[in-house]
Amino acid sequence: MTDPGAVDRALRSPQQRHHTFLSILVNTAVASLSTSYLWFACTFWIYLETRNVIATGAIGGAFMLLIALTSISFGTLVDRFRKLDVMRAATFFALIMFLIAGVVYLMAPDDELPRLDRPWFWAYALLILVGAVVENIRAIALATTVTILIDPDKRANANGLVGMVQGMAFIVTSVVAGLSIGLLGMGWTHLITVVLTAATLVHLLFLSMPEELRPAATDAHGGFDLKGSWRAVAAVSGLFALILFSTFNNFIGGVYMALMDPYGLELFAVEVWGVVFALGGTGFIVGGALIGKFGLGRNPLRTLLLAVLVMGVLGGLFTVREWAWLYVVGIWLYMMLVPAVEAAEQTVIQRVVPLERQGRVFGFAGAFEASAAPVTAFVIAPIAELWIIPWSRSADGASALSPLLGDGTSRGIALIFLGAGIVMVIAALVAFLTPVYRRISREYAVAAEEDEHAEKASAPGAAPGERPSPSSGDL
Repeated sequence: MTDPGAVDRALRSPQQRHHTFLSILVNTAVASLSTSYLWFACTFWIYLETRNVIATGAIGGAFMLLIALTSISFGTLVDRFRKLDVMRAATFFALIMFLIAGVVYLMAPDDELPRLDRPWFWAYALLILVGAVVENIRAIALATTVTILIDPDKRANANGLVGMVQGMAFIVTSVVAGLSIGLLGMGWTHLITVVLTAATLVHLLFLSMPEELRPAATDAHGGFDLKGSWRAVAAVSGLFALILFSTFNNFIGGVYMALMDPYGLELFAVEVWGVVFALGGTGFIVGGALIGKFGLGRNPLRTLLLAVLVMGVLGGLFTVREWAWLYVVGIWLYMMLVPAVEAAEQTVIQRVVPLERQGRVFGFAGAFEASAAPVTAFVIAPIAELWIIPWSRSADGASALSPLLGDGTSRGIALIFLGAGIVMVIAALVAFLTPVYRRISREYAVAAEEDEHAEKASAPGAAPGERPSPSSGDL
């Protein structure tokens, strides 16, 4: 599924290509960590200085909204240019934004920077926001480097490593950002981010990926190829349904992410909860490592649906009683399955979508999936706060929920978790029965067989032109 004139994996051994992939992965991890570190720290700093949840909510909502709005543009650029060049440009741009933000921080009067009615505050926050959003282009480019560098039968493993690294960044960010603001302050935190971002840029300048001879021939044009993105998705039967399912899964998963903190803070002191949540995040690392070792099986889509089904069961049961150990174990197991879902979607796209369209497909998927989080925040949170939680704490609600969810004070949140889990299980079971599931599975099987034959034909000693056609019986 790659332009033969653009990519030549025969230039280096699989081990050499894997080493380059690991270098790009580690570089992306450090860049993501430094950006998330600054963004989380800025959010904490804004709240501590203003004590205004509207400010933090507006900044957080703007971040997710910009991710959704820019993902298609980022995917278009990834398709049009060399992948390492795109990464370098994104890192350079983010570095410039952070440097300008640092100048604003130094120039602003101390008594005006943290005030919402002063331009210094919004200039500083928006510069960091723009830099953090642009860094997202690297995640799209990273997914396409898997296609270029990794043999088809090992891509699921590589995607698992991506999930593992993302989990590590999540844990470090969760713990370090708050400590950094508390112990070092915003100024030193900003300086650390600038140094780390500059270091990743310098490292990128010394990396090479000779397998990408040139950008793959593509029909992408301009900076926002929405029409081309849709054509790229529609060209693969059932792919849009897969993206919609992943978006729906993100929406349901967003219910947990939106309410995990309130529930956790009912069980633990605030100082303990940050550490507990970071501990649960180690599930990301274990899940990604398992995929890196064992892959996703012959049908990643089936693995995805099975993982979603189990996640629904876990999400529905880990708060049936207000037991701290049950909550921690449930979070850990739930997060362990998240890399499987993400890696499965990436592996299917990398197999069935040609390289010259993958950037736009990943961008299109990112736009849809990122839009699920704001919907969760704006819909589920008010319903929980204004209706479900007050009812659960009333005499009638407590009496009705006690047999099922116990006698704790957070039965309302537990009820929402249970309902979301049931919906997730039903969605996964229904998806197994749809023609779309069978169609995408067939598309993947055909592409896998073609890749296998192509690898055999290009192997040393293969007869010229040797490439058996796929047999319908193999499907």
